[in-house]
Amino acid sequence: MAGMDDRKDAFEKKFAHDEELLFKASARRNKMAGLWAADLMGKAGPDAEAYAKSVVMADFEEAGDDDVLRKIKADLAAAGVAQSDHQIRRTMDELMAKAVEEIKSKG
Repeated sequence: MAGMDDRKDAFEKKFAHDEELLFKASARRNKMAGLWAADLMGKAGPDAEAYAKSVVMADFEEAGDDDVLRKIKADLAAAGVAQSDHQIRRTMDELMAKAVEEIKSKG
């Protein structure tokens, strides 16, 4: 029976680790997406950093990525920058893969 408890504990630890990785990667991806969008809108330096932070904060509005997508799309449209949902989501997906790799490489 101890073997089953050990397996259960190991599974729970792996699940917790994977969830923490996903949370960190999502936050990193959102910051990178914010910086990408800020660049498209002509923002740089502290303005770009502040915008990226607002994108990270937007992710806490609801579960999933739709809140981030809506924010970036609305802000780009308000700035006169045309990007489709598909283009934004593709960039977010690419940045998520990059964020996961960066976090994994840091150990």
